Amino acid sequence: MVELFEQHIKTDERQSSKGNQLKWENQNVWYKADYAGYEGLAEYIVSALLGYSTLASEEYVLYQTEKIHYRHSQYLACRSDDFLPEGWQLITLERLFQNMYGESLNRSVYSIQDYAGRVRFLTEQTVRITGLREFGVYLSKLLTIDALFLNEDRHTHNIAVLLDDMGKYHYCPVFDNGASLLSDTTMDYPMTGEVFVLMGEAKAKTICQDFDEQLDIVEQLYGQHIKFRYDAKTIDRILSEEAYYPEDIKQRVRQILVSQKRKYRYLFTDNVASTEGLV
Repeated sequence: MVELFEQHIKTDERQSSKGNQLKWENQNVWYKADYAGYEGLAEYIVSALLGYSTLASEEYVLYQTEKIHYRHSQYLACRSDDFLPEGWQLITLERLFQNMYGESLNRSVYSIQDYAGRVRFLTEQTVRITGLREFGVYLSKLLTIDALFLNEDRHTHNIAVLLDDMGKYHYCPVFDNGASLLSDTTMDYPMTGEVFVLMGEAKAKTICQDFDEQLDIVEQLYGQHIKFRYDAKTIDRILSEEAYYPEDIKQRVRQILVSQKRKYRYLFTDNVASTEGLV
């Protein structure tokens, strides 16, 4: 268990539709407490499974679960190393657009009726401001991850770029997947609910509410740029190595992951350590 104190509390501009988690930073390690359910477990397993993808290790943030003592309470949480080099800034697309035009990017995107037009506008504006020419490819990867893991919190306050100390922009590693895998058990996805019904209620937030529609559009516009190579044994091993969360939550997460792997089988290669099929 890690003990944290008032001086470690951090706030940032990034907004979550699920509420604001307690966050701390201590000795270049960030901690986030669970707020609505099992966000820490979701961060842990999504980042672990990204390690079984074609992403390079520097393209995503790796999370571990943690138990935290803060003031008079204990929290389940996750931790990650600070990935920002000294002098660099993380800037959300919302703030980027606000700084350039004095307007809300989210409102501007959603004022466009055509979903493909929304994707093009978001991408073209980001390229125009940052010079990151392959941002469409980056967005395709993000929305693929969101569809596979049912991440409900990928909006313009939660997509970011990095600005270095020389004024040059860089792609941000994939981070903040805590709203994945039906992790909100407090309001939206109670543990008593039927998993497959609840999965059908999960909503995207980047371009529209439908994960598949978002994914289809970015694949048509920018191509498909990420593949996965994990199976049931991989999922079971990663869950078994986690020390804090109860078994009923882990079994629900497993059920979701297995179902999503079947649904998006075209995203997977046969190159896995085990040939055992998902059951």
